[in-house]
This record gives sequence, structure tokens and C-alpha cells, in this order.
Amino acid sequence: MSEELRVGFIGCGQMATALASGFTRAQATRHENIFGYDVSKAAAAKFAEKTGATLCDSPTEVVSQVDTLIFAVKPQYMADALDSIKSTFTEAQDKVLCVSIAAGLKISYFEEALGEKIRLIRVMPNTPCLVGEGASGFSPNPNASEADVALVKSLLETIGVAYCLPESQLDAVTGLSGSGPAYVFMAIEALADGGVKVGLPRKVALDLAAQTLKGSAEMYLKTQKHPGALKDAVTSPGGTTIAGVAALEEHGFRAALIDAVECAALRSRELGGK
Repeated sequence: MSEELRVGFIGCGQMATALASGFTRAQATRHENIFGYDVSKAAAAKFAEKTGATLCDSPTEVVSQVDTLIFAVKPQYMADALDSIKSTFTEAQDKVLCVSIAAGLKISYFEEALGEKIRLIRVMPNTPCLVGEGASGFSPNPNASEADVALVKSLLETIGVAYCLPESQLDAVTGLSGSGPAYVFMAIEALADGGVKVGLPRKVALDLAAQTLKGSAEMYLKTQKHPGALKDAVTSPGGTTIAGVAALEEHGFRAALIDAVECAALRSRELGGK
């Protein structure tokens, strides 16, 4: 990637901040080559403070400054955002690659709003991008070139891992990794509650729970051993762990997580009008 890459954000919330910070931290571009606009002056100011980005007075000004444009507004506000740049974008579309991180909004939504010639890559990131540990899925439209796909993949990999997938699978990504951090935070909280119940101080219980999830995930990622095998390795006959595993099975632990992913994916489809 070139340090001269010019990236613009329409919408300057947490995800935009995470992405912009990751890009500069990995030297994918320089902070002076990042531009942003948000209807919220407070959000825009916070974005600029944390990323060193240049703030623009309008969405059209962002479009005129960049070669990669990231739509980072919430789905319910996207129509207004696209309408505000339509006239300017028609002139700039040959040079601007568009990226959407709006949950549920299909590629066709942007093609209908900005024209079928748009080069677009739809991305589903997640909030651990904020700490450089994101998990993203992305899908290009037919106009996006191999170079476009390679660029977006490399940008996303500055803040975690990224997989190029058919658009039909992005709702599943939303249900799993997009919404998944909430499930994990609930697990940390519940494990810590268990620790407190059996006598641990709250802070100690929270730290032990969080580190246990982090360490366990890292063991899988580094060894690539099946999670069932890793579970079996710590589950001795007649021991403490099998007693805990049996309790989880009795309460439908696995089924609850499966249902959570499915319900979130179905909701993503509903938001996209599927």
C-alpha cells in the first residue's frame, strides 16, 4: 500500500475511528491523508482528535478529497448520506472505491442509489477492531477490481483478520463475529459472577475470566486444533472440568450460542430487506 492512499469517512463513530487508527498505525496511509465528515460535530471532533484526520464541512468535500470512501453511518441514516453525495459522486465514481460497513445493507442498495458503475466492497467488521483484534468479512461487487479487493483486505488486516466471502454469507458473518463480541462479554460477566459466587473478589474474577477466554482463543488460533480436542485435553475423568461441562450441557450452552448466531443473522437479513 502507498502512504499516499487517501481515505475518507462519511460517519465518524467508533468503527470509523478504529479503522482510521488501524490504517495509520500500520502505515497504510498517513493521518493527513484521512478525511471525515459527521453530522454530529462532537463525533467528528473526537474522530479528528484520536486519528489526526482532517475534518470536512460536507460529505461532498470528503468525496472530492479521496480515492477510497468508507460509508460508516448507521443503516437508518444511509439514504440521506448517499443522497447528499449523489451529484458529486457521479463525476468522481471512476476514481473512488467505495466501502460500506453498514450492517444489512446489500450491494444492490448502493448500486441503486449511486449507479451501477460504482466500485463497492461491502464489509462486516466488529468492535474488537478498536483494539486491533477485529474479525471481518467482506464482499466486492463485480466492478471492484482485484487490486480493489487486495487493498481492502490489506486495510482490514491492519485491525485483525479478514475473509473475502460471497455477499450471501455476510449476514452469517454479522450473526457470528459482528454480534459475537456481545455474547463473549456476557460469558466473561457470567464467569466472573460464578467466581464471585464461590469467593473471588470482583476485579480478580473479571480479569481471570477475560484472560481465560483470551488465552483459550489464542490456543486454538495458534495450534489450529479442533476446539473439541482442546476441551478434551483439559477434561480429566471424574474431575472438576467435566462436572462444569456437564452443567453447561444441562443448561443448553451450545444450543443457546447457535440460536444467538442464527437470530442475529436473520435480523441482519430483515434489516437488508431480504
